[in-house]
Amino acid sequence: MNPEKQKTHPDEVWIREGETPFQEHVEMGVHEILADEPQDHGGTGSGPSPYELLLASLGTCTAMTVRMVADRKQWPLETIQVKLRHEKIHAEDCKDCETKIGRIDFIERIIYLKGPLDETQRQYLLNIANRCPVRRTLASEIHIESKLGSQG
Repeated sequence: MNPEKQKTHPDEVWIREGETPFQEHVEMGVHEILADEPQDHGGTGSGPSPYELLLASLGTCTAMTVRMVADRKQWPLETIQVKLRHEKIHAEDCKDCETKIGRIDFIERIIYLKGPLDETQRQYLLNIANRCPVRRTLASEIHIESKLGSQG
């Protein structure tokens, strides 16, 4: 089986090398994008970096989940914006973390809700944001199985 001739199944993501050392073609169903590292990390900056894609997944899931609940409750939410940032921090600097030694991944997520929502509605939507499927996946135990494909 030649992976380059495969069609992407709706539940699969295919990554194929691009024209430069860190450029990758990403196929997701009928969608295609480029991913790359920024120039200061050896790439050409022709697409988002892997961590930018990770943050985009969390941010879009957050906005979609909040929108779904606000619409279902018929609350006056006009717009949602989500700002995200990732960095590595010293575990000892994280007061809410179990790990206290070494460095950990830290993601800051700021959710902007525009519209005449009262404080109870705003807090409810913040709690809903913490239940978005991607956040729950990132916060849970994850097992990633890696294996080699056949060289057809």
